[in-house]
Amino acid sequence: MTGQELQQLLLAKWGHSYDVRLRRIKGRIFVQVMWKYLEQVSFPMSEQEYLEHLNAITSYLEAWGGVEQVKTYIYRTRERPRLGKPVSIPIDLGDRASEWILDET
Repeated sequence: MTGQELQQLLLAKWGHSYDVRLRRIKGRIFVQVMWKYLEQVSFPMSEQEYLEHLNAITSYLEAWGGVEQVKTYIYRTRERPRLGKPVSIPIDLGDRASEWILDET
């Protein structure tokens, strides 16, 4: 998956190019679809920066084997990003979780 393909998925589902972030919460990884989107005047990134950002996100998803998890979740969810409440998509890293998540000491 490329950043542009992720953008098209977001546009098809919700009609906007929403910001996407990776978050680690309580030892789990989530892809969060935020409430800000590229088409807003106040959006902090240019279109080029946005696509580069999505490319970085999708490269992690490819490495983790999480692309299908994200696609399936987006297709099936009835949630939508709204102010202060992102759509949080859990990524199951399976047996490889220890490769990506270090315990905080």
